[in-house]
Amino acid sequence: MKADWIAVDWGTSNLRAWGMDAGGAVLAEAVSEDGMGGLEPGGFEPALLELVEPWLGPGVTDVIACGMVGARQGWVEAPYAKVPVAALGDGLTLAPVRDGRLRVQILSGISQDNPADVMRGEETQIAGYLAEQPKYSGVIVLPGTHTKWVQIADGEIFHFGTFMTGELYALLSRQSVLRHSVAQGGGAAFVEAFEAAMARPEALAARLFGLRAEHLLAGTDKAVLGARLSGMLLGLEFAAARPYWLGQQVVLMAAEPLLGLYREAMGVVGLMPEVAEPDACVLAGLRAARLAGLEGKGVT
Repeated sequence: MKADWIAVDWGTSNLRAWGMDAGGAVLAEAVSEDGMGGLEPGGFEPALLELVEPWLGPGVTDVIACGMVGARQGWVEAPYAKVPVAALGDGLTLAPVRDGRLRVQILSGISQDNPADVMRGEETQIAGYLAEQPKYSGVIVLPGTHTKWVQIADGEIFHFGTFMTGELYALLSRQSVLRHSVAQGGGAAFVEAFEAAMARPEALAARLFGLRAEHLLAGTDKAVLGARLSGMLLGLEFAAARPYWLGQQVVLMAAEPLLGLYREAMGVVGLMPEVAEPDACVLAGLRAARLAGLEGKGVT
């Protein structure tokens, strides 16, 4: 199989590539654990070639990539485009290559000055959604380690906020004293903790240690306490994100298990989000960049 072009989603932990035909159909797909976080500066081209070399022909094959591959620690830094801006940003940045069969171009990230914030990768998912729904105005929520709440207006990214809820959960459940007391769980305990955190977010620090005390004194099941931890942290996020979701149309771009958690939380506050599939959106965003005919600029 020889690809007409190659789409790449390159994050911190994983590298995902699709071999595409001229019409944008997927011919092949491959995944590796060669994420940006584990590569030295000279390791990006070999990591990509290991995955996609069987798809290359004798000529030059275009590669359009998004994600952390364009970060300062990535293959080449793709400058941030400032909001308000189209989801495809300021275009593409050429990456230096040794293999003449490759022409690698990386989509820019998006930045915001006030309050200071950045995103890389999510903007491509948003571009994919907007390629199908160009008139959408509202909020797109992209749960993850660092969840993004993004306000869309007139087909552009107008404003966004990043919430470190996923990373906080990982740190507290794996590296704090709570690691002895919590396990993954859901149900009524999640909703109760979510509502309590929404009502009094300032009490979070005290309530967190209460999970440890309850396990020691009452022997409460770790899954119940884990559900409460999730609920507390999501309640804190939703309290701060109220200006994004209150009275807004919301699209939730997530896969399980985060999809279930965020849908449940949104139901508590009266939201009925549209659900969009993240992988389909990122691929649609890379297709949109290809169809837009954006030209790569600069080689660092």
